[in-house]
Amino acid sequence: MASDKKSGAGKFALGALIGAAVGTVAGILTAPKSGKETRDDIKRKAGEVKDAAGEKAEDLKRKAGDHIESAKKAIKREEKKLKDVVEEEDED
Repeated sequence: MASDKKSGAGKFALGALIGAAVGTVAGILTAPKSGKETRDDIKRKAGEVKDAAGEKAEDLKRKAGDHIESAKKAIKREEKKLKDVVEEEDED
């Protein structure tokens, strides 16, 4: 159930990011500026979006690594518990 909430939050954040990008582009294209100014604005905004996406990707990569490490530790703990139980059964 918790992963459903995380998934929904991620989808919402992605939708919000896409909506903001579309709104920004629409605003730039409808602004009363010259073609060169508009192209410069689009190039600048594209760079900002690229940078933000890169930062988000790095953050997600770090979080995934953290989750993997936590999972590995949990597996090792459970493996040790299982070995202990098997050893106790062998002793009996």
